[in-house]
Amino acid sequence: MKTAGMKYAPELQELLGQAAGGKEWMPLAGSVDVPGEVKAKIHRLGIKGLFPKARYPEAALSGLWLYFSQLDESHRISQDLETPEGSYWHGIMHRREPDAGNAGYWFRQMGRHAVFPALLEAAQEVIAKHPGVSYPVGKQWDPYLLIEFCEKARQRPGSNEEKLAMELQRVEWQILFDYCVEPGL
Repeated sequence: MKTAGMKYAPELQELLGQAAGGKEWMPLAGSVDVPGEVKAKIHRLGIKGLFPKARYPEAALSGLWLYFSQLDESHRISQDLETPEGSYWHGIMHRREPDAGNAGYWFRQMGRHAVFPALLEAAQEVIAKHPGVSYPVGKQWDPYLLIEFCEKARQRPGSNEEKLAMELQRVEWQILFDYCVEPGL
C-alpha cells in the first residue's frame, strides 16, 4: 500500500495543496470555514473528477470533506456507506464532532481494518518524535485509544498532547485516504 506519496488526479492535488498539507484544516473538534470556491470545486468535480480510478471513491469523498473539516458533508456520505471504510470515516467524523461514544460505535461496526498495520507503524514514528508525551501504543492499532487521547488533548489547547493528537489524526487521515484513493483491483 502506498501512503503519503501517492499520485492523485491533478484537480485533487490542487485542492489538497490549497490546504497546506491539512495542517490548518483538521482541528481535533468541530468544523472550520473553508473558502466557498473549495466547496464549489469539490461539488463540481464530484467523485468522477476527483477519484477517477479509486478503489473506494465514495469513502474517499467522505474523507476529503473531513480533510476540509466539513463534518456535515462527510457525515452525509459516510452514514450511507455500508463498508468498513464508510464506518471508519463515520467514526472519525464523530470523534471530531466530538461524540466519543458514537465514534466508538462506528469503530466497533468497522472492526479491524486493513490500514491498521501501516497506521501502527506510522503512529510509532510520530509518537517517537514526542518523547515527553505518554501515548501507550501497543502491538496493534487501537482506534479507541485515539478517541480517548483526543478527548483529553482537546482539554489542553496548545499542549504537546494536542499537537501529538493532531499529528496522529493527520497520519490516520492520510493512510486511510490513500487506501481509499488507491486504484481498484
